Amino acid sequence: MKAWYTDEIVDATPVISSRVRLARNIKKYPFLSVISPEQSKTLVEEAEAALGGHFAPVPLAEKNDIEKRRLLERHIVSPEFLKINKPKGLMLQSDERICVMVNEEDHIRIQTIAPGDGIDTAWDTADKVDDLLEESVQYAFDKDYGYLTSCPTNTGTGLRASFMIHLPMTERTGNIRGLLPAVSKFGMTLRGIYGEGTEPLGHVYQVSNQVTLGKSEENIISGLKTITAQIIENENKLREKAMAAARIEMEDQFFRAYGTLTHARKLSAKEAMELLSAVRLGFLTRTLEVPKPDKTLYEIMMSIQPGSLQAAAGRELGENERDIFRASYLRDMFNK
Repeated sequence: MKAWYTDEIVDATPVISSRVRLARNIKKYPFLSVISPEQSKTLVEEAEAALGGHFAPVPLAEKNDIEKRRLLERHIVSPEFLKINKPKGLMLQSDERICVMVNEEDHIRIQTIAPGDGIDTAWDTADKVDDLLEESVQYAFDKDYGYLTSCPTNTGTGLRASFMIHLPMTERTGNIRGLLPAVSKFGMTLRGIYGEGTEPLGHVYQVSNQVTLGKSEENIISGLKTITAQIIENENKLREKAMAAARIEMEDQFFRAYGTLTHARKLSAKEAMELLSAVRLGFLTRTLEVPKPDKTLYEIMMSIQPGSLQAAAGRELGENERDIFRASYLRDMFNK
């Protein structure tokens, strides 16, 4: 299978991708806050033995800072995982749709990603990986509370489901400010592009559930679908209203963004993401009638982040060098 972000569906609607994450702890080991380095190492070895025949271990110790940041930019690891100093492990399916982090906030973090609105596929896959792992280990589980986790907000199902969504009109009109308190009333949260504590880039957000205790997996996912559908419906209405009221001005923004991407000599990550967001909106409204790049726009968005750029360059780049290299990369993408 091809990597999830190469699928054309990631550019077809405001929903870029769907993700399911399961938090699990192994009963015989202390939680991460008190586990010893020796126990952490043994835990990693046990998890790799249980899943090694299905997923390839990633040699994190051999990765430099640039390569580790690239893993973050591709949504393979979390920012918290990179900060952990104890022995940790990472197992990854070649198409990057399944990864397992060992010794993140919890002993086990199973993550599955599907392109577009594929939350049911992501959940089904995560459930199967969970069952596979449970054949070899015994989870920390309480009959009243469910799966026990380091953070109480994950106790219960241990399930966090999310959609990554592109909300340019919601942000441009200021409606984004009222969205966070609105979704929180339904046990959901709106976060930046890389999850908790991160900022949105290119008008890309993650909407996910906050509550896992007292709800079934099916109820959590159903609730997430309902809230996200409402967010997308509002985004589409704002888009239609803007196109009806100021079509020429909107088209001008799309074509100016495309022109900048095809000719600029220096671009910051923030500016480039804004331009790519405008081009994506232009394609969604079917008003930007220009050749599309060979890669999906979201793959390009990931590729212009600092870690990915420096990995492509094969060396560390200063901020000015990155801005020049980024503009060159984007010219190549949009001038083919």
